[in-house]
Amino acid sequence: MNKLSLIGRNKELFTKDIENNEKKLNTIVKTSSFLVIGGAGSIGQAVTKEIFKRQPKKLHVVDISENNLVELVRDIRSSFGYINGDFQTFALDIGSVEYDTFIESDGSYDYVLNLSALKHVRSEKDPFTLMRMINVNIFNTEKTLIQSINKGTKKYFCVSTDKAANPVNMMGASKRIMEMFLMRRSKDIKISTARFANVAFSDGSLLHGFDQRIKKKQPIVAPNDIKRYFVIPKESGELCLMSCIFGENRDIFFPKLNEDLHLISFSEIAIKYLQELGYEPYLCNDEEEARKLVHTLPQDKKWPCLFSSSDTTGEKDFEEFFTDSETLDMDTFENLGIIKNNLNFDNQILEEFTDKINILKELGMWDKADLVDIFFKIIPDFGHKETGKYLDSKM
Repeated sequence: MNKLSLIGRNKELFTKDIENNEKKLNTIVKTSSFLVIGGAGSIGQAVTKEIFKRQPKKLHVVDISENNLVELVRDIRSSFGYINGDFQTFALDIGSVEYDTFIESDGSYDYVLNLSALKHVRSEKDPFTLMRMINVNIFNTEKTLIQSINKGTKKYFCVSTDKAANPVNMMGASKRIMEMFLMRRSKDIKISTARFANVAFSDGSLLHGFDQRIKKKQPIVAPNDIKRYFVIPKESGELCLMSCIFGENRDIFFPKLNEDLHLISFSEIAIKYLQELGYEPYLCNDEEEARKLVHTLPQDKKWPCLFSSSDTTGEKDFEEFFTDSETLDMDTFENLGIIKNNLNFDNQILEEFTDKINILKELGMWDKADLVDIFFKIIPDFGHKETGKYLDSKM
C-alpha cells in the first residue's frame, strides 16, 4: 500500500536535500560510530536503517522492546544484508542499572541519537503513566546526555515534536521541557534536535490502528475535525539523520510547509485507506451500530466507519513547528527549515523542576494536578486545558 498517496502526496519531501548532501553524508557515516537509543520504535527503526545502509563503522541499537529489536534485525537483513562495521542490538531499559553498566563497558560513540519517548497524548490520562512520561522524555534524556558528555561523544541528537511549540498537552510540554534541559547541556556537548509531524502508520498511531482494525474485522473510527501534517517513516529517519549530522549546536530541524506538505484529516485518510483496499466507507451513527454492521457490510465491499468531532484532553487545534519568537534559517536546505538558538537557559528553574518532581517520587504519592502545576511553573504560558475526557474512553 502506498503510504504517500494515503496522506495526499505523490513524492517524498527530502529527496533533493538528501541527494545534494549524499556524498558528505556517506563519508561521515562510514567513518563514525553511532548509538541509537529507542531504536526499535517506528522512528528509531527508520533512523537505524538510514545509518545502516551507509555502512557505519559501529552501530549499536538499544530498545526496551525485545520483539521490536528482533523485527528490526530481520528487516535490516532482508533489505540491506550486512556491513563490515560492528552492528549489534541490546534489549535494555535506558533507566536501568544494566543500561548504565552497558555504557560504562564501552560507551564510545561519535553520535548518540535518542529516539526514546512516550509520545501519546493519551499517556497523560493518569498520574502514574504521566510520571513515567516525565522520566522517559526528560530525565532519561538528561541522564544519557551526561553519559555522552562523560564519554566524549561528538554530538547528541534527540527527537522532539511539533507539539513542543506552544504546547497544549503534557506530552508536548514534556518535550518542550526536554528542549530546555538539552539547551543547558549544550555548553558541554554539541546537540541538535528535530520537530516534525505525525509519522504515518507508526506503531500505536491512529493510522496504524486502521491496519489493526481491518485485520481484526473491526470498525474504523477517526475524528473528522482534526487536520494534521504527516511524514512517512523513511522521511522521519532522513530528517533525524540530517539534523544529527549537519545540525549546528542547538539547531532544531523541521519540515518546511509548502505544496508538498499539507494538512489532511484522519477521516480523509481513513476513506483513502479503505478505497485502496477496495471498500466503500459506510458512515455509522454510533459505536453499537458500527460494531454490529462489521459482521455483514464487508461482504458487500463496504466497511463501517464512525467519524466524529474530538472532545478529548490535549488535542491541539492546529500544528506548528516553530513560534513567532524563534529565529529561522529557511535558506540552507530545500525542504528543511532550521530554528537557530543561542545559549539561553535558567538553571534555577530547571533545578526547581527536578527537585519538585523528586520530592513527589520520594513521597510515593502524587496526582495529576501536582504535575500539571509543576509544568505551569516552568512553562507559564502552557495552554493545557482539562476536559476530563481521554482517548481510552472511546472506541
